[in-house]
Amino acid sequence: MKTQYYTATSLDGFLATEDDSLDWLFPLGDLNASSYPEFIAGVGALAMGASTYEWMLRHAERVAAEAGAPWPYTQPAWVFTHRELPRIDGAQLHFVQGDVRAVHAQMRARAGGRNLWIVGGGDLAGQFHDAGLLDELIVQVGSVTLGRGKPLFPRRLPSSTLRLQSVRQLGTGMVELRYHVHREGR
Repeated sequence: MKTQYYTATSLDGFLATEDDSLDWLFPLGDLNASSYPEFIAGVGALAMGASTYEWMLRHAERVAAEAGAPWPYTQPAWVFTHRELPRIDGAQLHFVQGDVRAVHAQMRARAGGRNLWIVGGGDLAGQFHDAGLLDELIVQVGSVTLGRGKPLFPRRLPSSTLRLQSVRQLGTGMVELRYHVHREGR
């Protein structure tokens, strides 16, 4: 069981624009032609921040058109938020706040031995890293620059922390980088 941060970023390291738009991402490739179908098949639970969840709420029609449902996940999801958010019918949602370690334990218990996905954003993935819980980064880098926006991983990591495992070209607009997160004693 791994805790994985699977995401897409612009070439200059942004997940989304300053106003949380992902419009830059969709023209770059077909989700089903990427590693996503294999990846999601191995996921038993997921965590996301409030901004990511709110993006899903705002774009429910687009998500439904691409995934077949406004909430495309069958796995239980933990949404980190400090405010009341609407629920999505049929989704196994847990609204939480606080230290990621307690939530990570809940996710592991529910994941059935499968991987845990930190959907986003970058700060949430950073919190899992800071707690020593992040095992792998899977980053699809798109051939676009945004100039400003929501950073991929707003933490300073020394080069000895990330160990490149593989590089895969995805069409002409994306490349996928897989990194193992090295921690002493493991």
